[in-house]
Amino acid sequence: MRGGSLRRRLFQAIGVVVIICVALTIGLGLVLTRRAVENATLKDLSHQADLIAQSVSNTISPQNSLDALQRFFKQQGEFALSNPRGVVPARALTVLADKKNVDGTLAYDGSDYYFAARPYTLNPGYFVLLRPQSAATSLLSSYVWGLLIAAGAGGLLAALAAFLVARRISRPVDRIARAARTLAGGTHPAPVPVEGATEIASLAVSFNALVDQLQRAQEAERNFLLSVSHELKTPLTAIRGYAEAVEDGAIDPREAAATVTAEARRLERLVKDLLDLARMNRTDFSVHNADIDLAEVVEDVSRRYQPAAAEFGVTLRAVTNGPAPAVADADRVLQVVSNLVENALRLTPAGGEVRVVAEPGVLRVEDTGPGLDDGDREHAFERFYLHERYGRERPVGTGLGLAIVKELTQAMGGSVAVDSRAGELTVFTVRLRVPVAARDGEELVAQ
Repeated sequence: MRGGSLRRRLFQAIGVVVIICVALTIGLGLVLTRRAVENATLKDLSHQADLIAQSVSNTISPQNSLDALQRFFKQQGEFALSNPRGVVPARALTVLADKKNVDGTLAYDGSDYYFAARPYTLNPGYFVLLRPQSAATSLLSSYVWGLLIAAGAGGLLAALAAFLVARRISRPVDRIARAARTLAGGTHPAPVPVEGATEIASLAVSFNALVDQLQRAQEAERNFLLSVSHELKTPLTAIRGYAEAVEDGAIDPREAAATVTAEARRLERLVKDLLDLARMNRTDFSVHNADIDLAEVVEDVSRRYQPAAAEFGVTLRAVTNGPAPAVADADRVLQVVSNLVENALRLTPAGGEVRVVAEPGVLRVEDTGPGLDDGDREHAFERFYLHERYGRERPVGTGLGLAIVKELTQAMGGSVAVDSRAGELTVFTVRLRVPVAARDGEELVAQ
């Protein structure tokens, strides 16, 4: 992968930062350690000079006392000078003339030394205790090695911490990346865990939401295509049935032509809906409500499905008692009733009866088929439920017909329900709005 993996790049970035920090720490530590060693060395030398001053200042011959101590000074790499000329800096001589102590560094005989100068108390002059700076340097080396070992151990711990941090940061991102590749391959991955920093957790939440929305969109598209195929099948079946009836001479060609023309118009509207939906990126059908007569719809459906009823050996009857006004889309109501009648004819055994009843604002399709169990009625309008429940026992359809009935009815502002006594009677009731004028007329009649 171009640029390396995120984990590697994070580790490298953190490693560079750690190296820089360790280098700065070592450099600053060396400066501070050197200063501390120098101060400690000079303080120790000053303390030693104070002790010597107390010992030799009150003697008659300070020089002899210093000479006697030279053997001990030599063991420590030091030596003392009494009243040396040209050794002590001029500023130190000024301080010593005032009988004050002086400490510092100087160069003597080509080498660098720490010095502690003390004036004599009873005798004129002063003495100087010298310690080579190389002694402090050797002492510093032990501290430097300790500092380097500590820095190395800290660097290793920092490298381990960098690796763990890089892995902790990159692991959720890697998981999301793998899930994205799985999704791109056409498989819906399991939801990725929401973990890590706020930004990464937000990324995981957004990815899970994207997968869920995509899955719902694909499912909606699948269901829509199935619904469309189901709706296309109904007019095509009617057209084929009437065409075969005309071919067999069983029906008046003019009547068959009228039915074929009406079904062709339905097909034309379905195709127009599909084109409109494609332009609007929608997955539902348009509904245009108007005042209609449900009795006319029932008579039309009864006439259309008489050949199919005869083929199944089932009696199909339309029951109307005058006009049955409603506010709905005539084509959609025809789809609703057609789906219900198709199901009823398919399920009703030979010798049974299917009744289509029209009342103001109400449509009922009754059949003497096997019916539904109590636990199935509440799921009857769910997509594919009855197909999965009874697909091996009964001649059910695709499992979409009743779902389409509910969606179309609700789109028209109505409702649909089912009541069933298994093996006796099953009734699907569609309730639609009634025109205001019709309701007012009913109230006047009631008065």
